[in-house]
Amino acid sequence: MKCLTRNKVEFYYALYEGKQPVTITDKRGNEIQTGEYEVIHGDPVQSYANISPAKGEVQTRQFGEGDSYDKVIVLEKDAPSLDEYSWLWVDTMPLSDEYGGLAVDSDGEVLTPHDYVVTRRAASINSVAYAIRKVNVDGH
Repeated sequence: MKCLTRNKVEFYYALYEGKQPVTITDKRGNEIQTGEYEVIHGDPVQSYANISPAKGEVQTRQFGEGDSYDKVIVLEKDAPSLDEYSWLWVDTMPLSDEYGGLAVDSDGEVLTPHDYVVTRRAASINSVAYAIRKVNVDGH
């Protein structure tokens, strides 16, 4: 499958960078670890790819019959290395703050949370295809 420039559409991605422990401060000012972790992603990055309008029979066989996904993104081989932990903005555009991070409201909620995640990766000689699934994120 070729990645013709005229077939490419804009999307954004944020790569997984790690996780950090969640801490709270008690009334004496001591920091206490909760045992939970917060997932850290990088800032959204603009990219262009061939994105299918919906899942089809060819893609179903490409990724297996049991996987649940909604669209397929096809990128050239030298494209960013997305994985199952990457966040994607396909149907929406992320709003950024002055530092390039995701814009948040006064309560700390992300104004434009990601709308897709990667479910599978299939690489060929010239391109990489990603099966992606629509998600509903509440802003965290």
